[in-house]
Amino acid sequence: MARLTGRTVLITGATDGLGYALAHRLAEDGAALVLHGRRPDALKQTADDVGRHGVEVSTALADLANLDQVRAMADELTADGIGIDVLVNNAGVGVGQPDTTTRATTVDGNELRFAVNCLAPALLMARLLPAMRQRPGSRVVNVASAGQQPIDFDDVMLTHGYDGTRAYRQSKLALITLGFVLAERVPAHEVTINSLHPGTYMPTKMVLESVGHSIDSLETGVDATAQLVGDPSLSDTTGAYFNITEPARANAQAYDNTARQRLIELTENLIGQPIL
Repeated sequence: MARLTGRTVLITGATDGLGYALAHRLAEDGAALVLHGRRPDALKQTADDVGRHGVEVSTALADLANLDQVRAMADELTADGIGIDVLVNNAGVGVGQPDTTTRATTVDGNELRFAVNCLAPALLMARLLPAMRQRPGSRVVNVASAGQQPIDFDDVMLTHGYDGTRAYRQSKLALITLGFVLAERVPAHEVTINSLHPGTYMPTKMVLESVGHSIDSLETGVDATAQLVGDPSLSDTTGAYFNITEPARANAQAYDNTARQRLIELTENLIGQPIL
């Protein structure tokens, strides 16, 4: 029997890159999949492709740059009674979209990278964790990056001296930090919450648009992320950050209690509800 049979995994950003490849790997391992995307045509095609593995596949349509759509997606999944055992927060905006110098904002008025890479996963965790905690052995996997930069709490939305690389790096550190905080609040036997850098410059659309070349293979990222999704030896591991498959240290700010508290307060204010 495949090791993920009987488990349901929600993957955000599943229509290309790491999310798409991971969906195929987890389907091969027997998982039922909930695939998220923001383009109906791409989402349907992905669901058809992954469904050929013979597992149950459903879809969730939302633009993660719009917090109302994130809420609606989470609430629809809950209302439909789809029990999520693993949430993979994979969707993200890289350093080159639309480019490294143009500051973009969302319909909610938030800086784009911070909104998609941090606030959307935070809101999903806030909405889905209560039900996940009733399914012992559940997991959250936050796809982050080794590219991390401390958050400037005086200008989180980078209204001055904007730089896309800085925006990306602080948003990924924020996601890791939120994972650390939530892992302290949720017992590991209920839900484990871990983050990882899946690989350096994998040949995904986001990376190729941003830097134009790759270093690590997509398979490297799939292996690393799949390990956190389903490796039985990590069933009690929570509040960790992995550099590919090895435990590592994140940027020092992620371990600073004052910074953690400021980030929690900021995030809860921006998403309009307690994270937990």
